[in-house]
Amino acid sequence: MRQNKHILIKNIYYMLSYAFQILRQSNFEDVAAEEFDNVQNLFAAILGKGIGQQLKQGLYREYRSKQEDLPTMRGKINVSGTIKNQIARRQVLTCEYDELSENNLLNQILKTTALILLKSGEVDTEYKDILKKEMLYFSEIDVTEPSLIPWESIRFHRNNQTYQMLISICQLILQGMLLTKERGENRLASFVDEQRMCRLYEKFILEYYRKEFPQLHVSASQIAWALDDGNGARLPVMQSDITLSRGNTVLIIDAKYYQQTMQTRWETQTLRSANLYQIFTYVKNKDAALSGTPHTVSGMLLYAQTDEAIQPDNSYQMSGNRIDVKTLNLNGPFPEISAQLDSIAKEFFGI
Repeated sequence: MRQNKHILIKNIYYMLSYAFQILRQSNFEDVAAEEFDNVQNLFAAILGKGIGQQLKQGLYREYRSKQEDLPTMRGKINVSGTIKNQIARRQVLTCEYDELSENNLLNQILKTTALILLKSGEVDTEYKDILKKEMLYFSEIDVTEPSLIPWESIRFHRNNQTYQMLISICQLILQGMLLTKERGENRLASFVDEQRMCRLYEKFILEYYRKEFPQLHVSASQIAWALDDGNGARLPVMQSDITLSRGNTVLIIDAKYYQQTMQTRWETQTLRSANLYQIFTYVKNKDAALSGTPHTVSGMLLYAQTDEAIQPDNSYQMSGNRIDVKTLNLNGPFPEISAQLDSIAKEFFGI
């Protein structure tokens, strides 16, 4: 799915700016003002600006274990290594100690991503020049293999939280831009894969409502199963993409980003059955959880618009609940995207 077909490059920046609000700060203003003709340039510009900001603050350092032969003791002595030195008549001690180092996984990810962007023929010279200058400060930092990065185990805390947006961008680039191998080197394909864009699309909508509608309670909450006997063993978790609520009114939104929105069976196009079953299940279980109190629970499948002839725009009443199926056009001016999201809040919550 090529980005210039279904989504404006500029709108990816807006989506990122809601997902990672650091992009809304003043030091990224010049990036926001630029026009990009491909997604690689956009990511290179954001990464260049972000790494530059990080260099001003100082690269993150963490303790790494090191073993070295030294004339005087440091840390603790490695006995076996020291004995080998004595046998070889070398007057040194084998020492093991911890040392603060910039050569850690977070900086390795930044360097690996920057070098891959530098090799891309799609990235313009102006962005490459920025990255090249910044990489001079990464000379002591190793390159890592993208496929071996343990993304799920990365944790952020007070000392490295400024890396969170940068690492998320790197993950989107390294995992989402479909790395290919040419002559043993990693190369970037020219589009972001469907799965990564879906996650960004979900995060964008969630953070949009959090920022623009503070009067709503906005979350990606779990929904409890309505069980008669309380036995929920082996039942899957129901995790909503976006849940909006105000008073006794609840709207559950499932954000969907596909290359094709509709399914075809017997030459007839219909809504994706699995998506409809899912949102219906969410709504009915949430409805059951609120029984006994006045409430309204509705659901919505919000698809990113594709170039298909049929674009869903339907509203159904199902067993006492409203279920909508809508599309959001990401290939138009961002104010139009914003207006459609605003209209959803107005229609369901009167705001």
